[in-house]
Amino acid sequence: MTGKIDLDHLRQWIGRTEEASDIVTAQLVKGLRATLFMEIGAPKPGDAAPFTVHWCLAQPVYPMSQLGPDGHPTRGGFLPPVPLPRRMWAGGELEFFEPLRVGDEAVRTSRIADVTMKTGSTGPLCFVSVEHVIATPRGTAIRERQDIVYREMTTPQPQAAAKPAAAPPPAQHSVSHMADPVLLFRYSALTFNGHRIHYDRDYVTKVEGYPGLIFHGPMQAAFLVEFAAKLRGTAPKRFGYRGVLPLFEGSEFSINADETEAGMELWTANAAGQPTMKGSAVW
Repeated sequence: MTGKIDLDHLRQWIGRTEEASDIVTAQLVKGLRATLFMEIGAPKPGDAAPFTVHWCLAQPVYPMSQLGPDGHPTRGGFLPPVPLPRRMWAGGELEFFEPLRVGDEAVRTSRIADVTMKTGSTGPLCFVSVEHVIATPRGTAIRERQDIVYREMTTPQPQAAAKPAAAPPPAQHSVSHMADPVLLFRYSALTFNGHRIHYDRDYVTKVEGYPGLIFHGPMQAAFLVEFAAKLRGTAPKRFGYRGVLPLFEGSEFSINADETEAGMELWTANAAGQPTMKGSAVW
């Protein structure tokens, strides 16, 4: 059990900024296209990258000695030192202005926007909102808000048999793929993500108590954005998303969309049809 959280101390991180830059390479674009089940092609300078390629760029790099037991960097620095052991990407919002392109130097400017506390069924939850602006020499390409949630490490419990889910209504548009460990490894590699829940089965089952490797939240969001763009022929102006259930390896998952008056409702779902991430897109 974690001791009392000093929210006033953590909120001192609000307003902190950092900047990082990276180059969109053809090899990165090929790897991300392959991982998102897109046509790989032979990208050349000036070609548009997948819409969420920025999640692969300028990722923080720390020495092994500065990693925590879950594979994330130890707390402090730019992000506040939240004393809760589990960290997850809860959701966020994206605004797209222009695609990033092969050869672009992309500069990401990040700012801690808010730190708040809530109480959930598993105990205290700390939410950290981070705002990002990704720009190229042509101007702003993407504005983004990421919501990160920290929570207690509850004692692993035996996994009870899941209750059968009610048959969901069919989506207007849907595609299915296999939630394969190689898929999770590829996305971890592309994003330099050391979080062990995505590739270390012993850790995720014996320490964190989950039944298997867990899909990356941003990868699910990336599938939804690309699906929306394929259906409409262009990226949405705004895309908001939130995780609702973990998505585990080892079975089929689906990417789904329904047209609405406002735009499009999208969701990923597990093999039982239960939504695992929901998103809304407007053009």
